[in-house]
Amino acid sequence: MIIEEIGMDCIEIGKSVLEAEAQALLEMSQRLDDQLSKAVNIILRHKGKVVLLGMGKSGHIAQKIAATLSSTGTPAVYLHPAEALHGDLGIYHPGDPTILLSKSGTTTEIMRLMPTLRQFKSPIIAMVGNRNSPIAQRSDIVLDTTIIREADPLGIVPTSSAIVSMAMGDVLTSVLMKKRGFLHKDFALLHPGGQLGRNLLYTVDEVMHKLGSIGTVSKWQSLKDIVYMMTKFPLGAACVIDEEGYLLGIITDGDIRRLLLNEGDVRQLTAEEIMTKNPIAGYPKMLLADALKLMEDRKSKISVLPVIEQVQKKLLGLIRLHDVYQPG
Repeated sequence: MIIEEIGMDCIEIGKSVLEAEAQALLEMSQRLDDQLSKAVNIILRHKGKVVLLGMGKSGHIAQKIAATLSSTGTPAVYLHPAEALHGDLGIYHPGDPTILLSKSGTTTEIMRLMPTLRQFKSPIIAMVGNRNSPIAQRSDIVLDTTIIREADPLGIVPTSSAIVSMAMGDVLTSVLMKKRGFLHKDFALLHPGGQLGRNLLYTVDEVMHKLGSIGTVSKWQSLKDIVYMMTKFPLGAACVIDEEGYLLGIITDGDIRRLLLNEGDVRQLTAEEIMTKNPIAGYPKMLLADALKLMEDRKSKISVLPVIEQVQKKLLGLIRLHDVYQPG
């Protein structure tokens, strides 16, 4: 009984936190104004990088925003305000736009830096939770991340304030992506080592198992022949083709297992009687991302995908989910 009561209490607290944070985001969306446009224009006009500063939790958020900007076509770096006061200002080039994150707008280390930033002719964009704060008043542009109350039970832990600051970074990033014409191919170029980049860079023909290294059978061949080919080429399926190499159907490991659960003698069945006719298929120059959608974005997911010529429809190979996710 006690455990159940604790569980309900946890759920209620969780709901209140999420609702408070969602409300803070909605309120911020209503305050967006031309300051956002001005910040975007300043960054777009500058040929160099953007510098972000923040202390404590704001520092962690600033690092995340810098990484997101860099990964979407806007070079950006995080600079720790305390380290900046002791030599790290050397990363600046004249005119580098600076984004200052501070919930209170009174962060001592940041305020001490502002006169020096002016010497670098750096446009200053404040992302602050108090529009009347010293940092806001001394900045060129203010992106308002004000909240009414933090979402935690005490109302003091950076919860809603952290969410809205990170969201403002996402807003800025998204607008810049749109204005730069940043596309999937650009994202892939900047993410060659990750799964997202792999899916957008590689085409199906670069990772598929080609004809000759996959199991194929004719429509009249027996269950024994099918099992033999699927054992010889253990890719999870055998493709059924005609005399000219056109794809007629596919038989998967799952099809065989379900068949063997049926009552009666199945040994005399032919591939034509077992196969899935006119199966979903991919094409050689299809991006891995599109092949993945074909396999996963459906009511019944499939783990193997025949690859055929886009015009002639002849079988060329087979690709598995494992091949999509396997590191290149």
